[in-house]
Amino acid sequence: MQEGSARWTRRPEGSTWGDWGPDDQLGRLNLITPAAVKRGIAEVREGLSFCLSLPLNLPGGNLLNPRRHPPKLAPTLAGETPMYNQPVAGMAHYSGKQDLTDVVSDDAVLLYCQYSTQWDSLAHVGSLFDCDGSGEPKRVYYNGYRAGVEIENPQAASGATALGIDKQAEKATQSRGLLVDLKSIYGDERAYVGFEALMQAMERQRVAVEEGDILCLYTGFADRVLEMAGTPDPEVLHGAYAVLDGRDPALLQWISDSGMAALVADNYAVEGLPSRPGQGSCAAMPLHEHCLFKLGLPLGELWHLGALADWLKRAERQAFLLTAPPLRLPGAVGSPVTPVATV
Repeated sequence: MQEGSARWTRRPEGSTWGDWGPDDQLGRLNLITPAAVKRGIAEVREGLSFCLSLPLNLPGGNLLNPRRHPPKLAPTLAGETPMYNQPVAGMAHYSGKQDLTDVVSDDAVLLYCQYSTQWDSLAHVGSLFDCDGSGEPKRVYYNGYRAGVEIENPQAASGATALGIDKQAEKATQSRGLLVDLKSIYGDERAYVGFEALMQAMERQRVAVEEGDILCLYTGFADRVLEMAGTPDPEVLHGAYAVLDGRDPALLQWISDSGMAALVADNYAVEGLPSRPGQGSCAAMPLHEHCLFKLGLPLGELWHLGALADWLKRAERQAFLLTAPPLRLPGAVGSPVTPVATV
């Protein structure tokens, strides 16, 4: 039931704002109940696990997104000494103990949180929306959390004090996963998949979403990224493989009605970018706006689903236990993730 909030008096049409209370920061992750987790656990029959993450230094370079760069690893320093292959006996705080046998390596990383296999937090995409009825649109995020207040300038060392990826980590994201194999239908073709096409694929593959499930879409995009071995071809990648049609209102309504807790794909943004042209004032990323801003439904991108998809197809199965908590990094608006599917 909708509740009032000090942050908003109007909520977007079709949103879940207030449904889990005025201060909710989990959105549709609230649907991952103990029953949903046990439904996922019931899918573990073989005891086989699949890593669903690309190596975090892929795609490679910054041609797919000029803002995002590969990780940079470097050794930590003990004074001026790089801490790689260093005998413990030579360290200052072990002075006088020359018979110690330990050799230590220690490193640090500069990591772009949404460079490779990732979760988008609810603070990743907001919207200009008149949440207080003043007639002036505000920069707001899910449940009315405000830019410049709870979602602050990261240069001020504050970041997202609400809706950050750490909230999803605290939820310990784990539920039943379901996989739809779009590659088997579209191959390498660039296809904008709307409601009717997705429903046909799900019916053909006997995929039925229940409340609290996490839906995963396999297109082959991440497989091709892996094949390119760190030198991605943007024209090839952005011109091929299936994507969701974020402009299809029937698709967006189905996502609302489905009860899914999160939506994942192996492609770059789940939805097709650029989106099909819209009319009037509209979002450039309509599916992101609908899921993250209105529903509080996290999106996973660039997951490596190929090996899992092959196994499920051979086993004539669609479901698995999905364990995919992000980094518990306070203030971050996205996170690398190493998801695990267990069948």
